[in-house]
This record gives sequence, C-alpha cells and structure tokens, in this order.
Amino acid sequence: MFKRMDRLLIELPKSDYPDPNGAAAVQELLGGKFGEMSTLNNYMFQSFNFRQKKKYRPFYELVASITAEEFGHVELVTNAINLMLEGTTFNGDPNLTPMQEAVDKRNTHHFIVNAQTAIPANSMGKSWSGDNVFNSGNLVLDLLHNFFLECGARTHKMRVYEMTDNPVAREMIGYLLVRGGVHVVAYARALEMATGVDVTKMLPVPDLSNAKFDATRKFEAVGTHRKLYTFSDEDYKSLGQIWKGPHPEDGKPLEVIQGTPPGAPIPDLNEVPEEFAPGVNPEDYQKIVKRLMDGAGL
Repeated sequence: MFKRMDRLLIELPKSDYPDPNGAAAVQELLGGKFGEMSTLNNYMFQSFNFRQKKKYRPFYELVASITAEEFGHVELVTNAINLMLEGTTFNGDPNLTPMQEAVDKRNTHHFIVNAQTAIPANSMGKSWSGDNVFNSGNLVLDLLHNFFLECGARTHKMRVYEMTDNPVAREMIGYLLVRGGVHVVAYARALEMATGVDVTKMLPVPDLSNAKFDATRKFEAVGTHRKLYTFSDEDYKSLGQIWKGPHPEDGKPLEVIQGTPPGAPIPDLNEVPEEFAPGVNPEDYQKIVKRLMDGAGL
C-alpha cells in the first residue's frame, strides 16, 4: 500500500514571469519516454509483479522503495509546469480575448484542455503510453533496463536544463539530477550484486558528476546524492545490503534513510477566471463554507 503526505519533495520558487514554452519543454520530463511517468510505472509494475519477493528481498525492496519516490517526482515536475504556466493569460471580458497569448504558445493543450496545468504527455503533446513500461520478469534484465532508463532520463534532464533558465525549472531539474543519480548508482550496485559485473565502468553514459550545474550544488552539499529513502516507516529494511559502501563521486559512505525526505509545502495555485477554474464565484464559495461549517457542527 502507499501512504500519502501533503508535502512536495522540495520547495519550488515562484517564477517572476510566465514561461509557457519552457513548460512545454519540461513536459518531456513528465510524460516523455524517459520521463517521470515512465520511471514510476516501470518500477511500479516490476515491484507488483516481482517473483520470489522473499528469496530476492533486497532487490525487490530496492525497486519498491524507488517506486514510491517516483510518485513524488511526478508530483514535483507537475507542480513545476503549473508554476511556469501561471500568468500567461489575464482575467477580463471574454470578448476581449483574455487568452489571446495562448494561441502562439507551443502547447495550446495546456490552455484549452487543462486550465493551464500539466498534462500526461511529452513535449510534443503526445500522450504518455503504457507501451513505455518494460517488465520482463527477469531480474537481471529488468535491473539493466532500469539502469539504462535512469541514464536516459538524466540525459533529457540535462538537455532541458540547457533549454530554459526559468528558476522553477532549474530548481526542479537540479534536484532530480541529484536524485536520478542516486537511482543510477542504486541499480548499478544491484546489478553488481546480482552478476558480479560493475556496470559503472560503462560510465559516462552520461557522466554522473553534477559539478557543471549550479542548481545541483546545494542538494549535494547536504548529501542528498548519498541517501536512499525507504519511503516506509517500518518496512524495506534490507536496502542496506545493496546501498552500501562509498559513493563513486565523492567517496563518502552511502546511507539508507528509514522514511521520507522532510518535504516542503505544495504550491497553492491561484484561480484563473478566464479559464473558468475553479469556477466558483464568491457567493457560491460562501455557501460552501456555510455548508462545511454546518456539517461540522460549528
């Protein structure tokens, strides 16, 4: 089962300007073939379908705990896209075309269908597909695929990072470059444990160093690149059998953290009357408040 907390993995800054075209590019990191929806669903189905969970417990726990983190990554990228879209249009008389700016943006779907929020699609607007899920049932093959998937995801993050200097996108990508690096190393360690082969010798595919990216430094300064979270209060205590030893970049010890990162508040999106969202006028809102208070006996 999954336990949900009303927190975002990290705090995202408010953007000083709308960046809808940047948001269209960031969509690749959400709904692209190597996006967070793909990493989530690959690991989720592999963990659900994992055979002999007891016999191969550390490997199952690795995939299962990373699955839980990927839910948070999907939420983080989604919120970044939403913040980048804010302020693109304005409230006004419908006859004055208050959404006129949306016509010339790369992804009009953001404005016509989703009221200026993220969509489960890639940077070209193609919907995410379950065809992106690989679950062979073979432990080593699935681990090798996951290693490749994380390397591909890292490559795409680095490219999108270079496409936009939007502060929201940079903060989100900086964090995910660090955390994605954790997953690359984790699957490499699992493959070495299962086969005796050190696949990190194939690196860089791409280079795991984040030294070139300003937005990663504050996360690595507090050791975020060395921590693997269980995302569980009590379970998944065998991770230390795989996640151990020195980090390949700085040589400091890897550590398993029981539980989750502390998290940060989730952004509260403003209303966009020109999108009829949320579509509740002040009078209706007061009626809702009264009904809630009456229901609570207040």
